[in-house]
Amino acid sequence: MTHLQRAFLSLCLSIFFIVLPVQAARDTDSYDGNIFPIYTGNGSMVPPSSTLSESLNKKRTSVIAFYLDDSSDSKAFAPILSGLKLVWGNAIDIIPLTTDELQGKEYNEPRDEGFYWHGNIPQIVVIDSDGNVLLDEEGLVNIETVNESISRSTGLDIPFNISIKSFNEYNSEPSKEGYTDPRK
Repeated sequence: MTHLQRAFLSLCLSIFFIVLPVQAARDTDSYDGNIFPIYTGNGSMVPPSSTLSESLNKKRTSVIAFYLDDSSDSKAFAPILSGLKLVWGNAIDIIPLTTDELQGKEYNEPRDEGFYWHGNIPQIVVIDSDGNVLLDEEGLVNIETVNESISRSTGLDIPFNISIKSFNEYNSEPSKEGYTDPRK
């Protein structure tokens, strides 16, 4: 192998092994991948484990959340949904839906999730076991408001309060108040 061939091979390998840094940011409308594993550490949120129709058939409270993976508001709202999962566990059905699949379709049936979407994100809808809408809000709704609606729907007290803590530029997590208090 000649000196020129070795130099060319070295250049090609150098270009091949250059790794560009990831440019994920919660405060931009850039696509960074699915927001739940990235910004909440909870990839189990998607795909949803049930549909609205299934939830209504089982007489369960449903929380529908409309979002986009490339929306800074949706990225900021993702920890709230993860917090609801932490607080309510299996007592409710959380149905996070990216609006990409809803756009351009008509929904005329109240049993279809798209029926409740206004066209803005994020949006959260709490529907009781009888199909009544108890909360329908757009934007960054605080977790206390959502918890109150869920409590009214289920008839259960809010199990515990949580706060959403950001521990770096990318990740937030819901945490139970008093979780770090010393044991007595």
